[in-house]
Amino acid sequence: MKKTLYSLMLSDDVVRAVDDLAHRMGTNRSALVNQILAEYTDLVTPERRVQDIFRQISELLDADRSLVPFITPNSMTMSVKSSLQYRYRPTVKYSVELYRDREDSLGELSVVFRTQSQELLDAMGQFFRLWKQIEDELVAPYHPVPVEYALYPGRFTRTIALPGRRDYSSADVAGAISAYVRLFDRLMKGCLAGSLAAGDVEAEYIRWLHEGNIIL
Repeated sequence: MKKTLYSLMLSDDVVRAVDDLAHRMGTNRSALVNQILAEYTDLVTPERRVQDIFRQISELLDADRSLVPFITPNSMTMSVKSSLQYRYRPTVKYSVELYRDREDSLGELSVVFRTQSQELLDAMGQFFRLWKQIEDELVAPYHPVPVEYALYPGRFTRTIALPGRRDYSSADVAGAISAYVRLFDRLMKGCLAGSLAAGDVEAEYIRWLHEGNIIL
């Protein structure tokens, strides 16, 4: 959504009140005024849509005790925490960032993990490479723009895109992201625990696709 510089005449008291509220909300004057006017005129801004998507993701994941969502007001990023069934129960954080205006990608999913165990690091790296291999075969054909992956020490990232030219609602996007994070978390834990082999992970992914879930 394009933004243009405008000049407004406001009273000093109003400006002070707006600045105080913006500070408490962790934003700035221009962003807050833009948000207030958009809400007053019932205009859905990219920021408002993202917050609506995050709220729905949080509601969908609240019923899942293994995933704990966290939302930061006025942020384009939310996080979801999960604990691995491993020694010392290390945590994994899923970070979902949604872009304001990009036609090629909806956003990015990051999987952040901190552990001192080289064994666990190696196992997670193997799982991430397996995941990309499976998606290169099953998911890539549905996306005109290739999904981008990256693996760093303690971090795995993947762009998020929706197939086709359909106009997806906030509920569609929230449902797709929630279902994808659930699937990833469940299969990763099963693989790390040794209860799922590589072939099992692929079979579960295929079954999930056949259930009619939106492909990310």
